[in-house]
Amino acid sequence: MSTPHLVEIRDLTFGYGDGRLVLEDINLHVPRGKVTVLIGASGGGKTTLLRLIGGQNKAVKGQVLFDGQDVGQLDRDGLYAMRRRMGMLYQFGALFTDQDVYDNVAFPLREHSGLPESMIRDIVLMKLQAVGLRGARHLMPSELSGGMARRVALARAIALDPELVMYDEPFSGLDPISLGTAARLIRQLNDTLGLTSLMVSHELDATFAVCDHVIVLANGKVAQQGTPDEIRASDNPLIRQYVTASPEGPVRFHYPGPEVEEDFGLVARRTA
Repeated sequence: MSTPHLVEIRDLTFGYGDGRLVLEDINLHVPRGKVTVLIGASGGGKTTLLRLIGGQNKAVKGQVLFDGQDVGQLDRDGLYAMRRRMGMLYQFGALFTDQDVYDNVAFPLREHSGLPESMIRDIVLMKLQAVGLRGARHLMPSELSGGMARRVALARAIALDPELVMYDEPFSGLDPISLGTAARLIRQLNDTLGLTSLMVSHELDATFAVCDHVIVLANGKVAQQGTPDEIRASDNPLIRQYVTASPEGPVRFHYPGPEVEEDFGLVARRTA
């Protein structure tokens, strides 16, 4: 029996080898069949969380559950099987530069499906049709615009009909038209294909227009989660600063350090 949440994070703590904690005792969920967005200041652990869900990193403490399975407890074969149920769109697309559009989208099918080339061809063309690029199948990545490359990457991400698609900054570097096209595609494909989508984004207007659920990460913790309207109406000072893009608030311009007088020797001069 399926749970209402495709992904659940329970009491999770994660840090790198230098002892610095990136995420600490966080709890959150990704509703099944919905578009969820992770937002928050840079360095807040959003991409790290995607890597934890995909099993590239393992939690120091707590659980990452994908459809009820504890990702951290899976062996290599288990991880391999789980990742076939996931699609990933990396920042800037990450297309194979020595392969054309068709072969980029065909790659996961050839690696994982065992289907004959005739069936792979039909699937590739269907996925490219879904993103509006069936006619661009023979182009090389160097011949694509930024928006086109992102759409090819999206076609590749959905090639195996995954249950979860994760997007790491899908709108970064796109012009307004391409950004709007990409946002609409994410929403349409999520609903048409019955996907669950999890995206990291800093483009709040485009993201809030297409998402159902928002999770705000701040200082290694979940500051709030809810609908876009609930996040916009938040009275949390940190969330207000982020949503309004204000330079003034809990997130300071200056990185913590010694007082100016101490660094420039002014204290010593005054006491001499």
